Amino acid sequence: MPGERNPGSNPERPESAPGGRPQGKPSFGPPPSIELPDIEKKILILSGKGGVGKSTVAVNLAFALAKAGKSVGLLDVDIHGPSVPKLLNLEGAAVTALEKELLPVERNGLKVMSIGFLLPDGDHAVIWRGPLKMQLIRQFLSEVKWGKLDFLVVDCPPGTGDEPLSVVQLIKDVTGAVIVTTPQDVAIVDVRKCVKFCETVKVPVLGVIENMSGFVCPKCGEKVEIFKRGGGERMARDMGIPFLGAVPLDPRMVEAGDDGTPFLESYGESETARAFDEAIRRLLESDSSPGASGS
Repeated sequence: MPGERNPGSNPERPESAPGGRPQGKPSFGPPPSIELPDIEKKILILSGKGGVGKSTVAVNLAFALAKAGKSVGLLDVDIHGPSVPKLLNLEGAAVTALEKELLPVERNGLKVMSIGFLLPDGDHAVIWRGPLKMQLIRQFLSEVKWGKLDFLVVDCPPGTGDEPLSVVQLIKDVTGAVIVTTPQDVAIVDVRKCVKFCETVKVPVLGVIENMSGFVCPKCGEKVEIFKRGGGERMARDMGIPFLGAVPLDPRMVEAGDDGTPFLESYGESETARAFDEAIRRLLESDSSPGASGS
């Protein structure tokens, strides 16, 4: 019988969790890749540093693509800190199970999957090592009924560890990665490692977005460089990768995130939204020839 899947109280026990969590004993060594022929483009959203607004960029990118008439899925593989359910006002949403498949949660045509939908409450901590995380990501890719998609946007946690590596190893043909940074040196130092990660695993870098690039006063329009400006653009130029654009900080971004609405949906006429739109336009132009990553 089809029904809503609620994961129970102990997601740390993979053997007791059919469908929504890893099953069986973890395997070691390079995993077999998964073919996703019904998904045309698979784009990873990466950052070397936490707190740069990567999940916000992922949500707004997915929303903008869906608004442009594309069929879009958004996969949140941040196992320990899933933000996507909150950013889309989907906290508490239940996943529906059909036999051996899971149906993604939908919001205005956007198909979404996150471990946040499978936890008993928002305070629940997932305490897993790498092999269990890889098994869950495999299930999200192979057992979720994504259907035909133009884009699958994958929101990865910061850094170059288990989750982004698992996605790259499991998806046979990743289209490329968008790397999110803020302008200051302390973020750039780590984000450069993310670029090298992509080079090592042979994932094209589709471009860099410099987030929180200056602050635009919503009342007078004055720009203040709170986190400096231009660091992401200089890094992209130095490393020979595309620069998609600089997105200014807007306090209403926090408001939109807490309310669970994409910023582009709530404040589409703002300067920050226009910067997002320009970055997405450049991404779509570069993605029309994904082999030309510049890396």
